[in-house]
Amino acid sequence: MSQSHPARSHPALARLGEAVRPALTLYLDVHRTPELSGEETRTAALFAERLTATGFDVVRGIGGHGVAGVLRNGDGPRVYLRAELDALPVAERTGLPYASANGAMHACGHDLHLAAAAGAAELLARTTAHWSGTLVVVGQPAEETLTGARAMLADGLYERCGRPDVVLAQHAAPLPAGMVAHGGPHAPVAAASAALTVVLHGRGGHAATPHLTVDPVVTAAAVITRLQAVVSRETAPADQLSLTVGTLRAGTAVNIVPDTAELGIGVRALTDASLDRALAAVDRVVRAECAASACPRDPELTTLSRSPALWCDPATTDAIRAAHTTLYGPERVGTWPASMAAEDFPLYGDAGLAVHGEPKIPLVYWMFGTASPKQWSESGPGLPPNHSPHFAPDIRTALPPAITSLTAAALDRLGGGAGA
Repeated sequence: MSQSHPARSHPALARLGEAVRPALTLYLDVHRTPELSGEETRTAALFAERLTATGFDVVRGIGGHGVAGVLRNGDGPRVYLRAELDALPVAERTGLPYASANGAMHACGHDLHLAAAAGAAELLARTTAHWSGTLVVVGQPAEETLTGARAMLADGLYERCGRPDVVLAQHAAPLPAGMVAHGGPHAPVAAASAALTVVLHGRGGHAATPHLTVDPVVTAAAVITRLQAVVSRETAPADQLSLTVGTLRAGTAVNIVPDTAELGIGVRALTDASLDRALAAVDRVVRAECAASACPRDPELTTLSRSPALWCDPATTDAIRAAHTTLYGPERVGTWPASMAAEDFPLYGDAGLAVHGEPKIPLVYWMFGTASPKQWSESGPGLPPNHSPHFAPDIRTALPPAITSLTAAALDRLGGGAGA
């Protein structure tokens, strides 16, 4: 495999203008009509249609609404590009003329990821004389619930499209457009994460006779308060851990003590061992508080999703970083610190071995900027972050380099370096 790096003059990158307009059209359509995790019917169809029009053989319905486009171009490595289909349950407040109005929002940039992947797919499909191998472009559902990667892999993604030699992905971030950032060599790019629900069982009754009840709301309050000590008193200060009770549902009226209360809990850590310890502590605290409250039934703890920390392959990351440095210049290629954000992307590699059965698949994942020069000069790091209802990438300055960063990375692996 060639290890040369794509230059700005590479034939694929030189044809960027031909790919931007259809990618922008896809972006605007997907942004206006976001669909939540597991409901990405229309988004998947739009992405599949775009890949089909570009010349890919498209497989639909993988692990739900998952889509994979395959472009075979002679002998060589099989390179996967992964983007996400789903949006968030956030009401958009950007004021953009193409803002969504259905109560959901692409507040994490998945619409931009899809558009960039579609643009890269088009550039590579138009310049097959300059690289060799197989390109697989994946539109993954349900990333926000950390369930989509597992579903696609369990449904035979690798059996249907072939074992990858590398899987590449990128993510929108509040950085200047045209800048990329790779993780460091000694820290994960994203945290290990788990989401769980906890149902606390009390004994309902009238608010006028609380002594005849077991109030699960009071138990829930005790659980929430005690869980804060898992971070502050049970975790070493140097060991990053985040524990959030994001939802509490209980009761229907002020004069009724409910029978149950339900908590939604998210836990994040930079290592799987730290995550295991935190989850064990959650279990212990919940059961202890239920015992202290004399709850009539044991609590129910259900893990909804779990994803390991994201570690990128060092050697392949170095090669892609070098490709990006050649493309953008060293001043536009940074280092991304270890993040407490979570991803199910690790499952495409060794972390998902039990699901897909393919060992030693290298992963590379980087961040790319979304802020125009004006946005960055006015707000800088104070820009609305991902998951904010005000998150608003400057699409005209962010989309072209998002396409080229993914294209350049793919070319580096497909032997399409400078002079190819």
